[in-house]
Amino acid sequence: MNMPPSPRGAVRSDGSSVQIGALVPLTRPGWVEAGQHLLAGLELAVDEVNDAGGIVGRPLELVVRDTAADPQRAVAAVDELARLGVAALAGEYHSVVARAAAARADALGLPFLCSSAVLDALTEQPTDWVARLAPAQSRGWRTYADFLLGAGHRRLAVAAQPSVYWASGTGILRDRIAARGGTVTALDAGTLAPTTLCDELVDSGATALLLLVGHPEPVVPIVRAVRRDQRLADILIGAPAGQPEFAEWATSLGDDGAAIPFLRYLPERLGPLGARVEKALRERLGAAPSFVAFEGYDTIAVLAEVLRSHGTDRARTAESWPSVAVEGTRGKIQFSRTPGIDVWQWAWPPIQVVDRDPAHPDRFRVLHTS
Repeated sequence: MNMPPSPRGAVRSDGSSVQIGALVPLTRPGWVEAGQHLLAGLELAVDEVNDAGGIVGRPLELVVRDTAADPQRAVAAVDELARLGVAALAGEYHSVVARAAAARADALGLPFLCSSAVLDALTEQPTDWVARLAPAQSRGWRTYADFLLGAGHRRLAVAAQPSVYWASGTGILRDRIAARGGTVTALDAGTLAPTTLCDELVDSGATALLLLVGHPEPVVPIVRAVRRDQRLADILIGAPAGQPEFAEWATSLGDDGAAIPFLRYLPERLGPLGARVEKALRERLGAAPSFVAFEGYDTIAVLAEVLRSHGTDRARTAESWPSVAVEGTRGKIQFSRTPGIDVWQWAWPPIQVVDRDPAHPDRFRVLHTS
């Protein structure tokens, strides 16, 4: 039986909260700024849920655990949060970490709404326990490849570090580019010094270099080396994973960090809800919110609606994914089974390719939309 939303302000004061476990990278080697934005979105939505009466009169509480981009630490956090009795899990930015958390949540029978991780194979087998808001990597990175092809780039180089995530991205790009007669040359950013990488890049004849590496190392010295190499004056540098979205990128690279296209999961224009949330997030963060902050907000919006409608039983939450229809900050959120993806997937959030404007590095230019 569906339960009606609580009347505004009718939150119990007896401490019987409904808890949601939040997995967030808040320390190195995690991408801390992304974690802060994700957490800001989660917390803003929790505050608004409680201001509106909570979950059938019970306050919603976020129980935060720092994953620090460590899969083993994330698994331990999932175990702890399950023992604490959380109704569901939310969050995580790093794909490899989210994959470990999703596998453990599936094994424990704990609902997990993944906010930001994009790796297609989030689980190794179909599961009803896990749903995802972020678009699958294959969807986003094919969009990125289409942008490159449309701009005339058919000879690419990728500077990558060893990682399941980076290897998956390279494969997606290679397949899409090869289908149009192009080539992708892989350069090992883990072993090549930046100047040597520049030599290899010149020899490859590539017109675009994609950075599939961590920040600040080795991405900052690579960008600086390429920008200062006159042989590579005309090469496009790209970072599909989205690092240039964050202020830390602009701070560490300055003007060198502009005109580097990346993927962002926002519409060209926010609707009324998105605009209101954008303003509130900006006040909370003291800076423009990234798309990751909106993902955090939307995660709680979905979970709150599920918990109001279906109660806090974990199995009922997992059964509810296909019936979700929630107006989020970036459009209506609904989950479905998508070929090749073993979790319930929002198909699809808006996808853009953007960069920082060289004339105004604090502003973004939309270059392509899916």
